[in-house]
Amino acid sequence: MYRRLVEMHKAGKVSFARVATFNMDEYVGLSPEHPESYHSFMFTNFFRHIDIDPSNVHIPNGNATDLAAECANYERSIAAVGGINLFVSGIGTDGHMAFNEPGSSLNSRTHVQSLDAETIAANARFFDGDQSRVPKRAVTVGVGTIMEAKEVMMLVNGKSKAQAVRAALEEGVSHMCTASGAP
Repeated sequence: MYRRLVEMHKAGKVSFARVATFNMDEYVGLSPEHPESYHSFMFTNFFRHIDIDPSNVHIPNGNATDLAAECANYERSIAAVGGINLFVSGIGTDGHMAFNEPGSSLNSRTHVQSLDAETIAANARFFDGDQSRVPKRAVTVGVGTIMEAKEVMMLVNGKSKAQAVRAALEEGVSHMCTASGAP
């Protein structure tokens, strides 16, 4: 998706000059320069290639000395721009969205989330297959934050996600499949 948006920008078809972005999450304990931080990923693959105002780029600080204050400030920043117009997310094989693991409150706001074993195992592919190198916590927007977005777009790829998509769309809203809370 990011590659295509960059291509469209370079072709003069889209501008991000008046866009504010809010990343959905960031690992706790990884520096922004760490190649597997979401901060690094977004700047390497997207922000450095478009005309976005750097002051409009918002990524949770997983290294904040006061993570609770960071989460509250992130929510205030979202509110200050009038909320989220479009929330773009994937879905985990267990139905999680952002890092809102099964069992997360559907009313949750930006918070620190402990990652479950399935998420850590899935994300080990980004850390040379070594689960011990995957951070165990992340700052993530909450399900309640996502549910307030005007629109949600889920990008899903692969058969392994089919059951989670079915649960999200057909089994009703449940805290055990946090993606089911998307509007």
